[in-house]
Amino acid sequence: MLKITIIYDNTTIRKDLEPDWGFAAYIETDEHTILFDAGSDGHILLENMMKMALDPRKVDTVFISHHHFDHTGGLAAFLHENPDVDVYVPASLRGVRRARSITHIEKEKSLGKGLYSTGELDGIEQSLMIDTPKGLVVIAGCSHPGLDTIINKANEFGKIYLLLGGFHGFDEFMVIADVDLVCPTHCTKYIEKIKEKYPSKYIPGGAGQIITI
Repeated sequence: MLKITIIYDNTTIRKDLEPDWGFAAYIETDEHTILFDAGSDGHILLENMMKMALDPRKVDTVFISHHHFDHTGGLAAFLHENPDVDVYVPASLRGVRRARSITHIEKEKSLGKGLYSTGELDGIEQSLMIDTPKGLVVIAGCSHPGLDTIINKANEFGKIYLLLGGFHGFDEFMVIADVDLVCPTHCTKYIEKIKEKYPSKYIPGGAGQIITI
């Protein structure tokens, strides 16, 4: 079982949730409960979680894609609520405190059963990979190294089933032709073009969106 709930995004699909510039997702697997990134504002992050009945104290793993504030701004508030977590950050990110453990990731790495980091690509950003019976789920923060770079690294681990996250100015749309499902969020510039080109594989983002695999 894999359940991904977007809890922080520029847009929202629920009127009771607050949109804000940034990204975070709450990921539930058979083995782990993961917070992927932490948005810009800790109050918004925790309020949106509360409104979706997601308990921050159930999280055992925190995965931070990169050091930009719209992905780390809510981390201190989250760790105040739940410091009993293992935090994985790219090697270039410093200053995280008050967690059970903090691991700085440089190269590709297994984080547990079916969980992997791409490693810090181009010295700025790591993406999370989750192995599922349907294929690999890849979650990116902003895709600063380039979505093609992330996809090429992920393809070393298996075929990509779902690609989710911020894609920035990505416009080489054929790169995602072999991906089964795509959910562009946050900073993605060409969401409408991705939707137009791949209507059958497009999943809308926004706070409140839930994807179950």
